[in-house]
Amino acid sequence: MKALLGILVALSIGVVCRLASLPLPAPPVIIGALLVVAMTTGYILIDRFFAHRDCKTRTMCGGPTGHPSSAGEKP
Repeated sequence: MKALLGILVALSIGVVCRLASLPLPAPPVIIGALLVVAMTTGYILIDRFFAHRDCKTRTMCGGPTGHPSSAGEKP
């Protein structure tokens, strides 16, 4: 569902840019487009890799207030 929504948004942005005679907000050559795809894929893969790892120093990390929690508490 997310992929379909993303494609729909991308196509609608392209149509609006074409109708308004605006330059497309995308690289004009295939190498630039492939670079955007590679950077996005790398970002998603690294985000998923680090999101599933257990943080061993979680008690030393700041919470919403920026202050670390006490060492005795478990998150």
